Amino acid sequence: MADFCSAPWPVFTPPLTQIADFHRLPGDTPEIETVLEKGEFITAVVLPPPTGGKQIYRKVRDRASYAFALVSVGAVIQPDGTGRVAIGGIAHKPWRVEAADDELSKGAKVAAKALLNGARPTEQNKFKIDLVERTLGAVIAEARG
Repeated sequence: MADFCSAPWPVFTPPLTQIADFHRLPGDTPEIETVLEKGEFITAVVLPPPTGGKQIYRKVRDRASYAFALVSVGAVIQPDGTGRVAIGGIAHKPWRVEAADDELSKGAKVAAKALLNGARPTEQNKFKIDLVERTLGAVIAEARG
């Protein structure tokens, strides 16, 4: 009987992709959403150690029965009001702007302006601009307790 526990298995170290680089913007190939090549798949996710602070995710939907978000906000907010924020539902991929992190302690209006700087909403989705600010405001208020 073979001893599989001591078998000399080849060691394979998969490439690591930062989450910020995982999703692609549409460009000329909108049907390709990630950097995964044909035949590749995710085998593990490595998370950084927790940074402390209050971690909050808020998802705003049209109706509770719909799975997709009109807007979502994920944030880690420290007791001093600084932190990190990402938003979903406004672009082809989760949206982070480091300049918005720097403005987070100044409130939702200032941070949302940094997050959405250069946004070109259509007539059908321009309501999301205000929705991002209000949702981020609710997240900040929840973090402050």
